[in-house]
Amino acid sequence: MGGIANVTDAIDWKRLRDEAIRASKGAYAKYSKFPVGAAALVDNGRIITGCNVENASYGLGLCAECAVACALYTTGGGGTLVALVCVDGRGELLMPCGRCRQVLMEHGGPDMLIDHPDGAKPLGELLPDAFGAKDIDAYRQDSG
Repeated sequence: MGGIANVTDAIDWKRLRDEAIRASKGAYAKYSKFPVGAAALVDNGRIITGCNVENASYGLGLCAECAVACALYTTGGGGTLVALVCVDGRGELLMPCGRCRQVLMEHGGPDMLIDHPDGAKPLGELLPDAFGAKDIDAYRQDSG
């Protein structure tokens, strides 16, 4: 866990929840009427947020957690996601869907913590045996 361990000791879950709730207020949930906000702590200490943005072509909607991954790069040059909170418009905790878990794995890794009603859980526990760069590298190595 290295550098991540130092940051996770000081996670302000209340602040992350408050930021996620604030982000949910900006959601474009015209079709589902189900606003979602997410906030994440980056290993350099900054907090980034995202909200869901729906589309009339339902499959093209963007989840709040994916918006967080975009914000990781548009707000200050990357880093590693350390912790994430995702909430609905009432401020109730939500778990990331499968697609979002995969996206978060790419940018946070298995040690990233996800706020959960039973206490924070590592992403690796929520997405065991995740597909990742190691799988692509192994294929390329074996394929010549």
